[in-house]
Amino acid sequence: MEQRNLFAAIFLTILVYVVWFQLFPPKKNDVPPAVKEKSEQSLTQQNVSADKVSDINAESSTTSEIPDVQNSSQEKLISVETPLFKADFSSLGAVMKQIQLKNFKETNHPDSGLKYLIEKEVSQGTYGVSFKNQSIRGLETAIFTPDVSEDKIVVTDKKQILRFAWKSPDGIVMERFFEFSPDSYLITMKIIIRNGADQPLQDSIVVNLQNKLVEKSNISFVGPAIYMNKEVMEIKTGDIDEANHFKGDISWMAIEDRYFIMSLISGDTSESHVNLSFDEKSSYLETNMVKETGLLGPGSKKEWTFGIFAGPKIASALKNVGNDMDKIIDYGMFDIIAKPCLTLMNLIYNNVVKNYGIAIILLTILFKIILWPLGTKSYKSMNDMKKLQPLVNEIRQKHANNKQKMNEEMMNLYKTYKVNPLSGCLPLLVQMPIFFAFYKMLYSSIELRHAPFFGWITDLSAPDRLFHFNFIIPYFEPPTGIPVLTLLMGASMFLQQKMSPPAGDPAQAKMMMFMPLFMTFIFLNFSSGLVLYWLVNNIVSIIQQYYIMKKYA
Repeated sequence: MEQRNLFAAIFLTILVYVVWFQLFPPKKNDVPPAVKEKSEQSLTQQNVSADKVSDINAESSTTSEIPDVQNSSQEKLISVETPLFKADFSSLGAVMKQIQLKNFKETNHPDSGLKYLIEKEVSQGTYGVSFKNQSIRGLETAIFTPDVSEDKIVVTDKKQILRFAWKSPDGIVMERFFEFSPDSYLITMKIIIRNGADQPLQDSIVVNLQNKLVEKSNISFVGPAIYMNKEVMEIKTGDIDEANHFKGDISWMAIEDRYFIMSLISGDTSESHVNLSFDEKSSYLETNMVKETGLLGPGSKKEWTFGIFAGPKIASALKNVGNDMDKIIDYGMFDIIAKPCLTLMNLIYNNVVKNYGIAIILLTILFKIILWPLGTKSYKSMNDMKKLQPLVNEIRQKHANNKQKMNEEMMNLYKTYKVNPLSGCLPLLVQMPIFFAFYKMLYSSIELRHAPFFGWITDLSAPDRLFHFNFIIPYFEPPTGIPVLTLLMGASMFLQQKMSPPAGDPAQAKMMMFMPLFMTFIFLNFSSGLVLYWLVNNIVSIIQQYYIMKKYA
């Protein structure tokens, strides 16, 4: 096969891969049909454990003595503010009603408010507690009594605890503790049940995590994720009807989107169940973690510890949580390349220049330098092929009606001049995994969310648009405008194409000249960070190709 054909195949492979990501995003692991059995492996890391909630343990009684709880008759809202977030809790069910992230805004507009993680349609709140068989009478409508008189708690230099308590008509007391740290998104939640009734209690406790899905993406995953038996499973919402029950050593469950997650982390290694439900019409997703209570006799108590992480998908913050929470950041088959790229990009940003756009440029140049020998070999081969092109055209014309003879003559020609038609393409194939890793990393990294570059590019995670038009353009994601960076990228591809050896086949030549236009169309709605990477990569490639062509002219 000619070098030209392989060169075309490489570009087509890139196109297929990009379009495939657009239409069919990969999932981390195949979801079992319905139930996944418990693994023999034990969890090796459980950071949301007793040492994490020492203050909470000090607050709660270690005996089975039933405290005297005065139930409230009116709902009370309590706001908790830390340096990282603001969270609102309701005494009706002792649930979280809302959480706002203080370091992130809803949009890139200067007047934008803080980022809300719980959609306002979820008016009943989340992280609620119930029992599978509703064995505690009145819990569904319980109004808990908080241990604070004020309606706001400010966490500054040390951990603070918010306690709710409620007593059922039968004498069963439920206490819920939330512990907040000034330097972490992690909220430690403890639940204590004290059986003051005359009858034993045996049921399954259910902790609820629910939200409405408003974001859609064909590249990054949006929906429920479970870490069970040391594997991350992301369940597409369309599969929940068939795969909605999971059983095993479940470390955590989460609802994730492109940049943020809300999660519930198990504080022990006991077997758990997770049940999922999704309403396609309202986009309402509900996930429940279920744990057995065992037999809770009169006068005894049972307690559970969980972790709540509701915040950004920042690798360092997730790693500090433990429980392999950082594994929710996964870039698919190119994860092994993408994560070092992310680390390098952050190192450049933190230590060289405080601009992620420039960091992308420097990182792109760095990789081009590392791969310079491969690029040199590729462009030298292409230059040799360009010199042979007149002879190739003669063979094509001479043996136009005999394909076998044409191929034989071409192979003899390559052998005579010691030119390998494959040597120009194989180095490019080596570079493709880096492109795909960049593609995934730059699209999903929260570091680029609302990160400015210069001029009209004020958000590297959004498509570049110079001017904003007040009308809709088909295929353009809003806002509509002039995609300057994308047009420059297309022009660079066109220039690079002109520098390449011309195709002998007219049909193939037309196809290759159409390639830059098609790629420009594909990149119109890509984030400007991705387009910037591809543009810089093209510019450096053009410089290298020009240098090699002049050197071996």
